[in-house]
Amino acid sequence: MELAEHTPAQPVAGGAAGGGASASAGGAGATGGAAASGGRFAGEVDAALRRAGWYPGRLLAAQAEEWAHAVAAYTSPEGYRHSVFPAAVAAWAEFGGLQVDLEGLAGEGLLLARTPFTIDPLLGLHQPRTLSDLGRALGDVEVAPLGAELDARALLAVDEAGRVYSLDHSGEWFLGATLDHALTTLITGTLPHRLHVA
Repeated sequence: MELAEHTPAQPVAGGAAGGGASASAGGAGATGGAAASGGRFAGEVDAALRRAGWYPGRLLAAQAEEWAHAVAAYTSPEGYRHSVFPAAVAAWAEFGGLQVDLEGLAGEGLLLARTPFTIDPLLGLHQPRTLSDLGRALGDVEVAPLGAELDARALLAVDEAGRVYSLDHSGEWFLGATLDHALTTLITGTLPHRLHVA
């Protein structure tokens, strides 16, 4: 699978944007800018995450363990199962349960509409085949559910290396090489990279 930069059919204009992850995910090369104060996230990203309930050092270990058991225990009617690995559990522990609505942020996104999202692996519980297919296309890597964007119209996923993806009806999108990068991508509305099967 290779990355190809996607040019959105409907870039932000007067508040309109294309649907799904193609109009909401950010580019793999975007960082959203380092926080001027030297913090982990840029100002508006930090503000959006804090409004949703995140704080430095947040660690919901017990909740992450419950999610890990639920995700690992699920088997689809076709016999597909999820993978559970340290990068996914760490993401669930720090950001799990956050519903980032992006209210209060000034302006549209940098290039695309900003996207509200929820970090909750159970939103992808019934998609093990979809994630298994993505993992095979990426070169036989493990992929786990992370959450959803746009009221569950796009599935968020994380792989064993901590890279984050969005999957919707129009394709698969690379949001960032780290979870921090992916969160910045979604909140700032930068350009996604579309994944193409080689």
